[in-house]
Parts: sequence; C-alpha cells; structure tokens
Amino acid sequence: MSSANGDGALLRLEGVNTYYGLIHILQDVNIEVREGELVCLLGGNASGKSTTLKTILGIVRPRTGQVLLDGEDVTRRSTSYRIARGIAIVPENRRLFAPMTVLENLEMGAYLRGSPEKEDFERVYSLFPLLYERRSQLAGTLSGGEQQMVAMARALMSRPKLMLMDEPSMGLAPVLVEKNFEIIKEVHESGVAILVVEQNANVSLSIADRGYVLSTGRLVLEGKAADLLQDEGLRKAYLGR
Repeated sequence: MSSANGDGALLRLEGVNTYYGLIHILQDVNIEVREGELVCLLGGNASGKSTTLKTILGIVRPRTGQVLLDGEDVTRRSTSYRIARGIAIVPENRRLFAPMTVLENLEMGAYLRGSPEKEDFERVYSLFPLLYERRSQLAGTLSGGEQQMVAMARALMSRPKLMLMDEPSMGLAPVLVEKNFEIIKEVHESGVAILVVEQNANVSLSIADRGYVLSTGRLVLEGKAADLLQDEGLRKAYLGR
C-alpha cells in the first residue's frame, strides 16, 4: 500500500479548530496516522474524541485547519467521498443491521465496492472463524462480543487503508475487552492502519504504536505508546486535572 504523499501519512489533522456554534470544541489539534500504524486517541467524556472522529469522517467540518487523507486535502469533501478513499468506521455500539444475517451484514460492508469477492470472505473468516459458523444467524441475536467481531469484519470487507474504531471496549465485560483488543491487534497485523478512539488507556496503549491524549479539546500528551504507559502525567491529563 503506497502513500500518494510520499511520507507514509494516511491521515493527518493539521491545526484543526472545530466549533459547535460559538463553543470551541477542538483547539489546534494535530494528529497523524501513518501506514501500518496502530494509533490510539485517548480521553474521558467531553474531551473531544467524538468530535475528532466526526471531523475525520466529514460529519463535522473544522472552521480552520486541514484534514488530509493520503496526502489529499479532503477538508471540504463529503463523508462518502472519504469512505471511498479508503476509510472504514467501526462505530460505537456496533450499529449492525440486527434483522439481517451475519453474512448479509458482511455483504453490506463491501457494498461501496460492488460485489464482495471470495477472498474478502476468506480473509474475514480467517480472522474471525466464529463468524463462518454464525454466518446464517441474525446479527441481533449475537452476544456483544460476537457483534463487535461482525462490526470489525464488516469494516474490513471494504478493504480499507485506515480503520477508525470508536470506543471498541464500550459495553463489553473486561474479559471480552481483552479478547477484543487481541483481535484488533490481529487485524492491524494483517496490514490495516488503525485509529482507536478509547477511554480505556491501559488496554489501548498495550497494543498501540503511538498515542494521543485529549483533554477538553486540546492535545495534552502524545508519544510512543510504551512511553505513555509509563507517563506519570497521563493520569492527571486523562482525568483533566
């Protein structure tokens, strides 16, 4: 997967300032995800994580600053354009098509590309063998952990360059969170760059290459994940104190 901009950055937010009306939400945010990286964006409630994700997807547009995908300025481009350029989203709370089967949900993931191909199914079933067994089951009848697998597999069906994951640990029991992040690591090792947006710092940093910490719309820490795990200031920044 070669990057058009030559420096390997698949995603770059440069000096992004995002507002909701008069309220200044994101304040001069700079974030980068390079080819092959797993990056986590951490922060508590009202830190600006969701707004960052919406800004990347084009649901919210920054007043100033740029969003670059693979070197192309997409700041004024639509969400559908960005998805066609290689972004996939695993949304918070999975948001599956509950009355449809697992197989039909996976087919929906490839919808923008046209018909899914045999190798697409082989790839997701190799990562998620359980989904092959469950392929005829209605998605709404699966457990939370199984639904998370379907959501990730559905995103992979679009053959993304970059996968965005919104709070993948939300609503899962601790043992499932650990298993879930093992799968995220496997997906990453299969060649997909990933940006994980999370509140759970320890589990995210344990699998990430780099991390950013947001507090009330500002980046307060960034660095290698291993360094952030040891950072005394992380808890203070994380709790907004």
